[in-house]
Amino acid sequence: MKTEAFDTDVLIIGGGNAALCAALMAREAGSRVLLLESAPRAWRGGNSSHTRNLRCMHDAPQDVLVEAYPEEEYWQDLLKVTGGITNEHLARMVIRASSTCRSWMRKHGVHFQPPLSGALHVARTNAFFMGGGKALVNAYFRSAEKLGVEIRYESPVDRLDIENGQFQAAWSKGQRITAKSCVLAAGGFESNREWLREAWGQNERGEWPADNFIIRGTAFNKGVLLKHMLEEHQADGLGDPTQAHMVAIDARAPLYDGGICTRIDCVSLGVVVNREAQRFYDEGEDFWPKRYAIWGRLVAQQPGQIAYSIIDSKAIGRFMPPVFPGIKADTLPELAEKLGLDGERFMQTLNAYNGSCKVGQFDHTALDDCHTEHLAPAKTHWARPIDTGPFYGYALRPGITFTYLGLKVDDTAAVRFGDQPSPNLFVAGEMMAGNVLGKGYTAGVGMSIGTAFGRIAGRNAARAAAGQPAVRGAVKDEA
Repeated sequence: MKTEAFDTDVLIIGGGNAALCAALMAREAGSRVLLLESAPRAWRGGNSSHTRNLRCMHDAPQDVLVEAYPEEEYWQDLLKVTGGITNEHLARMVIRASSTCRSWMRKHGVHFQPPLSGALHVARTNAFFMGGGKALVNAYFRSAEKLGVEIRYESPVDRLDIENGQFQAAWSKGQRITAKSCVLAAGGFESNREWLREAWGQNERGEWPADNFIIRGTAFNKGVLLKHMLEEHQADGLGDPTQAHMVAIDARAPLYDGGICTRIDCVSLGVVVNREAQRFYDEGEDFWPKRYAIWGRLVAQQPGQIAYSIIDSKAIGRFMPPVFPGIKADTLPELAEKLGLDGERFMQTLNAYNGSCKVGQFDHTALDDCHTEHLAPAKTHWARPIDTGPFYGYALRPGITFTYLGLKVDDTAAVRFGDQPSPNLFVAGEMMAGNVLGKGYTAGVGMSIGTAFGRIAGRNAARAAAGQPAVRGAVKDEA
């Protein structure tokens, strides 16, 4: 009987955090591993290159993490930002896995550091990567190469051969690559403008909102495999195609790969107005790491998909400064003119806000008692009059990080067809993050999901390659 010759045991499609975690796990289990990264080597790592930290559960102080951040608090934070659109079982599995994975990450060259002073409120909840996401990606690639993982750059995959839910082969640049098992970790569709346009459609003003989106990360996440899986292979999917990790970023940011330095973090310290010089949401709703990712979507819903963050000199030094300086003016009417806003309406909005502020004990590190009264929308915390020149304004655009439409999974990370798990096809990272993130975001949780499910997928892909059944649940590590 002839034995089929496979090109590799485990094929990993993608080159970001989830893909690398899967590749390392599969290689540690003894599998031959081939990783296909669509980007050139210089742009490897996908959106993971732009990350900074990992949200971590812990019941007591742990190295760079202070105090405690127990499972229930983490879950409640996630529940609040998602509005309940999350799979609790999978979410709690990710949360628990986040408490012990750092030792494994360190083994593969990732180092951690305490948060910088500009990273407000996260010393207790988030472990920061020394050197940021680029250093993490480079460490994982070095470790993978050292362990013997074969890596091919500029190798996009455009289709898969699947029979009866079982992976057979992948096609890259006309080459058919066979493997005993496969992990899909090729990202969402955030850099596919056509798909974004299709998802968001045309609004009541006749605008196509997606035309004004800026992509915060990689230009290589086109969603080709995701669309192929959902449409050609009828894999089980979930999620709203308009839901995504979207942040309000500087309108001057580059179309791709601007990263975190283009984010505008002073929203909670002032007011935000649209192009009609009207406020449209509570800028002081909650701490910035929990609410910053709602602002991209809010701006996307405004006329022209643009808004303006307005602060005064009292805010300077209290937020992480972005890469571009704000527009500066000595008076508010001058600032309105420089921003191209109607001066009369702008001053009506600012005067109404300033007059409604009830200033108590201002504390930007707590949900303080500085709020507005008889104003809609209210500002519920950190409300202080904008009255101390010079004044600053930042034009904002929706910055899309990653999309939430994805493939449905269980705790084995298996791709499902007609609610039946594939025996040898698994998924991790952005392609399945919507199981945990139906909407909203909280800082660092994307890396928690990618790390947990990347490791699960890699472990189970190695087991499938060895003819063993998938194991349920997260990878166990020593705390």
